[in-house]
Amino acid sequence: MHPLDARHTSLSRRTMLAGGLAGGVALGMPSAAHATPPGHRRPGRPGRPGGAPEGTDAATLRRWTRDTWASMVAMTPEDTGLVSDNITGDLSTPGVYTSPTNIGGYLWSAVVARELGLITRGEATRRIRRTLRTLQGMEHHEASGMYFNWYDPRDGSVIYDWPESGDPVVPFVSSIDASWLGAALLVVRNADRANARLAGRLFDRMRFDVFADPTFDKPYLNYGGFYLEEPTRLLSPPRTEARDLIDAGTPVWYTADHHYDTIVSETRITTYLGIIKGQVPPEAYFQAWRTFPPEWTWPEMPPVGQWRTYLGVDVFEGAHDYLGHRTVPGWGGSMFEELMPNVFVPEETWAPESWGRNHPNHVAVQAAHGLAEYGYWGFSPASHPAGGYAEWGVDALGLNPEGYFSDVERTDRVHGQPEPDYGQGVVTPHAAFLAMMHAPAESYDNLVAIEADFDSYGPGGFYDAVNTSSGQVATRYLSLDQAMILGALGNVLCGGMLQRYFSTGAAERALRPVLAMEEFGASA
Repeated sequence: MHPLDARHTSLSRRTMLAGGLAGGVALGMPSAAHATPPGHRRPGRPGRPGGAPEGTDAATLRRWTRDTWASMVAMTPEDTGLVSDNITGDLSTPGVYTSPTNIGGYLWSAVVARELGLITRGEATRRIRRTLRTLQGMEHHEASGMYFNWYDPRDGSVIYDWPESGDPVVPFVSSIDASWLGAALLVVRNADRANARLAGRLFDRMRFDVFADPTFDKPYLNYGGFYLEEPTRLLSPPRTEARDLIDAGTPVWYTADHHYDTIVSETRITTYLGIIKGQVPPEAYFQAWRTFPPEWTWPEMPPVGQWRTYLGVDVFEGAHDYLGHRTVPGWGGSMFEELMPNVFVPEETWAPESWGRNHPNHVAVQAAHGLAEYGYWGFSPASHPAGGYAEWGVDALGLNPEGYFSDVERTDRVHGQPEPDYGQGVVTPHAAFLAMMHAPAESYDNLVAIEADFDSYGPGGFYDAVNTSSGQVATRYLSLDQAMILGALGNVLCGGMLQRYFSTGAAERALRPVLAMEEFGASA
């Protein structure tokens, strides 16, 4: 098999799928001035419960958190509780489509807003209950308990024609979108006693093994997802294969050319949930590539590392050596791939020799690259300041030969050649907030500079992306990116709060021993 046949296609997390606050904020005592020397606070440790991390300012964090939550409120119709995918920068015009990821992001954001005192416990419960009751009545794939990718947030109906173009949409169940909703339901079940039963029912019926391909070359890697019917109505139908992986009695049409096969990817949350529920075996975690094997010559750069065996699976523990750190790369080199699952799973604590090394290294490399080339940092898929959507990242932190890029010009770094001259860098604030879980003072300083130096902040917090050369700003908010900001802040300000709600009891017993045994090739 050609190597390209063994990995996922390079598709955007969005484009692939197109087929008045109550209470006060209790963020603790104000800290010292934010100019804390690098390394003052050990990477990977959550913030003190109820307090701002050293090297940050509590009042500033309070303002950022309050305004970000305001954008989520503005995007969410009260009668359905289904947050929109996006909203204009003035918070006046929300989009008319949403996804399971967006809905999940609103649920965990409501928990964070409650914990930080932005809303009362009663308001959080009412908001969450409204969303769960709407979900309960929405059309979905009954056999797996999974929701389709696009709904109208105004009434919860399935979208069959794309609102902005009229292009046909065939109902699609995305493995990763389903999983972010699943993660949110698990958080709500553990965090909100009044809604625990309903959230638990919705979570319990979810079958994550519906995505795990037991016959792939590397068994139990996840399909990108499936259609309920052969997607012949689409303008450019993908190649699909009809299968019934969970003995539902009726086949569905899987993405034949799309499996997720890199561990530094948001999709590892799908595997985590499958292991937690006993629906996929623990060895599934070790099937994904850390880097591709050293004999493959087409990836972005040659890896350094060695082979190890876990649960009978041979794993090449490779890393990319770049800017003074050995870091296990993702497909594109974005903060989102590296750190979004970490919002829920305390990977650095459960796996100190793998994720405990890689998370701070990835953050350090993004910071070093961004500061050297642009004076600011934080790169992750988000809006394009000139319009549309783009996959931002650090090329050398990705396996993709075409790369996710940190500048508008899509400057390609080629291993073995001098560092290129980069163009107009684009930073995405949500990436810096994710990094705050591992480098709070440095991330805070970076965000303070982005707000001070650009017209990058509005009534809903930081706008989605900033061109650091031209100053052009994507003046809109995406609910997923806002939810990542709130999730990261919940962990930083409340001692790993979302991680605790996600990983209680059976979840920790099932998953922690699996993660704990691994040693990545990453090091300082």
